[in-house]
Amino acid sequence: MNELCLLALGGNLPSSVGTPEFTISEALKRLNVADLRLCSVSRFYQTPCFPAGAGPDYINAAVTLRSHLSATDLLSHLHSIEAAFGREREQRWGMRTLDIDLIAMGAQVLPDVATQQGWRDLALSEQVRATPEQLILPHPRLQDRAFVLGPLMDVAAHWQHPLLGLTVAEMYENLPETDQKALWPL
Repeated sequence: MNELCLLALGGNLPSSVGTPEFTISEALKRLNVADLRLCSVSRFYQTPCFPAGAGPDYINAAVTLRSHLSATDLLSHLHSIEAAFGREREQRWGMRTLDIDLIAMGAQVLPDVATQQGWRDLALSEQVRATPEQLILPHPRLQDRAFVLGPLMDVAAHWQHPLLGLTVAEMYENLPETDQKALWPL
């Protein structure tokens, strides 16, 4: 398998190597080794902290890469990169030095359609408290997040969500204008 993978990167705290911009730049180097081939990198964007008021603004980016790894092995690799830059998983949606989310792997739906849809339809109040025990692909809130879709527009505008049938560009256009305008290319 040589799947096209979509990743979202972000951070709003400095790491041991420097600012969030520098941290993301250094992390990108670790996404182009061994079983990973980096294909494209978006511009960097400054985005408001999510949820609003939870900390300093983020720097976000997106990449496409190809990999022969399984989704769980790739996710494990991404977590090891995060840890190398000081990521601590203390609070859901908390401030962080580096976050690398596996957004999608080709047209895979994991673990199954019903689970993916259940998490996609989860109320915001539950999203803050609930954490899935397994990897869910595509990311269940992809279609709601300008800070993911905006950078993905640079690298994968034509990728189509296997369940929603919408491209990244169409999902981005469906966002509220205020969310779109909150992205600042650097």
